[in-house]
Amino acid sequence: MARERSRSPRTFRARALVGLAAGALAASGLFAFGTANAGTPESGAVAERQSPGPRVGASQVPAHAVTGYWQNFDNGAKVQTVAEVQDDYDIIAVAFADATGSPGQVDFTVDPALNYTEEQFKKDVAAKQAAGKSVIISVGGEKGAVSVSDDASADAFAKSIVGLMDEYGFDGVDIDLENGLDATYMTKALEAIHAAKSDVVVTMAPQTVDMQSPQNEYFKTALNIKSFLTVVNMQYYNSGSMNGCDGKVYSSGTVDFLTALACTQIKGGLDPSQVGLGTPASPQAAGSGYVDPGVVNNALDCLAKGESCGSFTPEEKWPGIRGAMAWSTAWDAAGGDKWSGTVGPHVHGLP
Repeated sequence: MARERSRSPRTFRARALVGLAAGALAASGLFAFGTANAGTPESGAVAERQSPGPRVGASQVPAHAVTGYWQNFDNGAKVQTVAEVQDDYDIIAVAFADATGSPGQVDFTVDPALNYTEEQFKKDVAAKQAAGKSVIISVGGEKGAVSVSDDASADAFAKSIVGLMDEYGFDGVDIDLENGLDATYMTKALEAIHAAKSDVVVTMAPQTVDMQSPQNEYFKTALNIKSFLTVVNMQYYNSGSMNGCDGKVYSSGTVDFLTALACTQIKGGLDPSQVGLGTPASPQAAGSGYVDPGVVNNALDCLAKGESCGSFTPEEKWPGIRGAMAWSTAWDAAGGDKWSGTVGPHVHGLP
């Protein structure tokens, strides 16, 4: 994802995590967390923090879902509060959490330039959740360098994400690391988060090159956490030509690019319900790869029903295809909500 700027590392604010359970996580060897409502906080710092509302959780994500990224910065698109995010979005990914000076650790603060208080932000998150939406924290972006490359950094990543979920009420995490990841340790970190929050929403937004083969680190991570992965919204933009599942090469900005590369992910082992089509909400939102929202709908119909395909038609129909993603809700708003107004109802009407 494009982000306007990278922020300088901040000193990580101490966050007491609620109900921490000591001991090793058997599957990963990482620290095991208790659930957010388990037990009484041991630290007075927790008692002083306003408790967020109930989380929505993965179980309430619709079978066909629309994901949109909310921008925690102003880059020329329409500045929004979370409350102003269009209703067609089922999963709202807050972009972005930032790296701190400690490997693997991330933190989040509402950008002061938005004139949006953290108290109001938390209230808006809770209101969206009360309306049935999932609000998650996204990690990475074009300039977001977060390294999870050993047990210590995986532990730090997991603890900090759970801490942000407790503090802000986030329903989960989005992995949007565009500078590489290590499947072994990112898997450990995500498993630790899932152990702490069993209904966590986990999404991913890899670049196209990251999902060309199940041997790629991003693809391996997705398959490693397949039992609780919500959706992979691959970025079908800012990309060169790529191989489809039929071995042919397809260019971005076409319906065939969307369908043939979605097929690659499904044939590689993801369930159709874990595959979403990530596209720019407007021509200004990405350097290349924009397609009209109607083309996104055609690609979804091709994958779900074998209709409205281009030159590539999948051998199978996948009516369970999860849906689509837009970068970003702000660029969508700047374009008069054309993307969400076109794609949203179509996704929600899929078989």
